[in-house]
This record gives sequence, structure tokens and C-alpha cells, in this order.
Amino acid sequence: MLKKQVNSNRGEKIASKVQTLVAQILQHNFADDSLINGVSLVGAESHGGMQFVKLFFYSRGDREATQKRLDEITKMVRFELAKKIDQKYVPEIRFEYDDTLERANRIEELLSNIDK
Repeated sequence: MLKKQVNSNRGEKIASKVQTLVAQILQHNFADDSLINGVSLVGAESHGGMQFVKLFFYSRGDREATQKRLDEITKMVRFELAKKIDQKYVPEIRFEYDDTLERANRIEELLSNIDK
């Protein structure tokens, strides 16, 4: 049981590190890209024995256009990540939209309508 917790913790650390490094890469390498400039990385999950990291993003811009642009630059981002990360293997990365804020706003709206 302890071994699983250690591996889980390691996965979380790697996911967090990848999130930080990818945020820096997006900020420095794609600062002139209006779609990418408005992206905030809000979370990360490690999967598949730390071979894969899912990065959750939020953007106030067009969600579909932003997702498409992130998908287009994923290989470039991973190439830059390989230069910065101190691991034997560079995890595959995937960007996924995080709609937590929108869901929270919707719940708040529904709750306020109950009072009426």
C-alpha cells in the first residue's frame, strides 16, 4: 500500500512540474499568439505510469479555437519541455479545457433562483 502512495505522489510531483514548465513555455515562446496568451493552466494529472500528463486549461476566449491551437502546438511544446525537464523520458501531454468556473457560476445562478 505504501508503494502505491509513493508512486502516486511522484506522479503528482511530475504533473505539477510539467504544468509549471509548460506554462513558462507558453508564456515565453507563444507570447505573441493571442489565443495562447489568454490561456491559464489550472491543473495537471499524471496517467499511465507518468508517461502521460493531462494539462487542464482555462481561457476566456473562444474555447474551441483555443483547444485547436493548443493541439497544433503540442509537439513544439513537448520539444521545448524535453530541453527543460530533468527526466529520462518526456511525458506525452494533452490539453483539456477546465469548465469548473463555468459550472460553479451555473450552480450559483441556480441557487440564487431558488430564493426567488
